[in-house]
Parts: sequence; structure tokens; C-alpha cells
Amino acid sequence: MNPNYLTYLFMGVAGSGKTTIAKKFSKKINAFVIEGDDFHSSENINKMSSGIPLNDEDRYEWLVKIKDEIQSRQKTQNVVVACSALKKKYRLILEVDNYKLVYLKISKATARKRIRSRLNHFMPDSLIDSQFAILEEPINGLTLNENLSPNEMIKELTSHFQKEIL
Repeated sequence: MNPNYLTYLFMGVAGSGKTTIAKKFSKKINAFVIEGDDFHSSENINKMSSGIPLNDEDRYEWLVKIKDEIQSRQKTQNVVVACSALKKKYRLILEVDNYKLVYLKISKATARKRIRSRLNHFMPDSLIDSQFAILEEPINGLTLNENLSPNEMIKELTSHFQKEIL
């Protein structure tokens, strides 16, 4: 693996803006985007669509698939990952060399509002409480709060990771 390629993990509860910010940031640094939701099994999607939260066992294979994709892509390019990674042990599964963590922190009210405004997504707002119940906020990495606009977040990311992305 080329030690110069980086992986940025954007984590947070549903509705935190992971996909939006990951896509914008990836364009800024010319990186490949991995959308965690694309790696869910149909069983996981059906479970969440029915309002049933995923457990650790449900998430394990999903996280392994994402990590495999990260490792495959990181051999030849920078990678930006959008994945809830709510618990520390989930983030440890995803951790690779040259890994940078970004936590998109939002309130339950904001998460609910954003989820309710989504079209054609399997995640119902009834699962918001369960996400916050298992959330283990990271103590390392960069935290971006909901009061920042997407453009302000990109500006903050670019400034914070300036040495790495040049």
C-alpha cells in the first residue's frame, strides 16, 4: 500500500450530513467516496426499514465489507468514507493506515428534522433514539458541529488537514 494515500472517515448519526460532506470533501481532494449505506445487506435494510435497530452482529459483516473496500481503494488513491461508525469498536474495525476521523455532531432534533425531509431512504426517524443510545462520541479526530454550513465544514476540513491534502 502506498503510505501517501489517506482515508477520511466521516461518522455520526443518521442525518448528520456524512454523505453530503464526504462527497464535497472528496471533490476538493480528488478522492474516492465510499458510501457506507451501499454496503448494507438486504436483511439489514429490511430490518431498518421496519423500524428495528441493527445490533452489533448485524453491523459486523457490513463494517468488514466497508473495510475491505477501503483497503482495496487506498492502494491507489485517497478515500473518503461516509459511515455511521457509532461505537468505538466499529471505528476500530474500519481503522486503516493513514486514517483520519471526522465526527459530524448534531442534536436529536436536527437528526429527526433531516431524516423526515429525506426522500427514498430506508432509515426511518423512529431509529434516531437508538442511534443516540449507542453513540460513543470519539475523543480523537476532528469534530464539526451542526451550526456550521456544509461550505464552512469544507473550509474547516481543508484548514485542519492542510498538511495532509497538499
